[in-house]
Amino acid sequence: MNMQKETIKGYKNLDIPYSLITHEEQSNKLAIFLPGAGYTTQRPLFHYTEEIMLIQGFDVLNINYRYNDSDYDNFDMDELSTAIKLEVRIVIDEVLKNGVYKEFYLVAKSLGTIALCTELERAAFKDAKVVWLTPLIHRDDVLDKMVRSTNKGLSFIGDNDYCYSEERYKLLAENPHLVSRLIPNVDHSMEYKGDPFKSIDALKTIMEEINQF
Repeated sequence: MNMQKETIKGYKNLDIPYSLITHEEQSNKLAIFLPGAGYTTQRPLFHYTEEIMLIQGFDVLNINYRYNDSDYDNFDMDELSTAIKLEVRIVIDEVLKNGVYKEFYLVAKSLGTIALCTELERAAFKDAKVVWLTPLIHRDDVLDKMVRSTNKGLSFIGDNDYCYSEERYKLLAENPHLVSRLIPNVDHSMEYKGDPFKSIDALKTIMEEINQF
């Protein structure tokens, strides 16, 4: 494997770091990871999904925006949403410009699901598989996209997640292309607070489903 680390200018000329992990032999398959604000691509849900994707022959693009940095302290949610949509688009445009990749797999968590909604309008992602990790279903834009999307999708959320509501979660069942999983008692990190062993079991279940997706 080769890892290429780059930085590109994004919203308000702020740096966006990203990394591209590639196989020795050129692949035409790319998995794109859009993490949360604090839940980075080094955390377990992304770390093990990355391993699964690499085994399946995908290159992996990690977009490592830094919205917990002081540069973003004065951003409200609207401006943060604007920034992430723009910055994800800029990085993906850069990585796709040579036209190597033909098959795509998109994985987004939390804040990353805001950008995912916009990226699913990209023609190149018409047939992409999509994994929604703790999607922000309390937001109308995210919920609407999940309900309407024709991409084959897999979603995970817990009923102890601050974004969860039973009423909104039930709407996901309207999409025949989406498999949604509700994990009882897990929080926004997909963990059981105070019980690391149960958290590991939940992680294993999620990884098994992603592997089979």
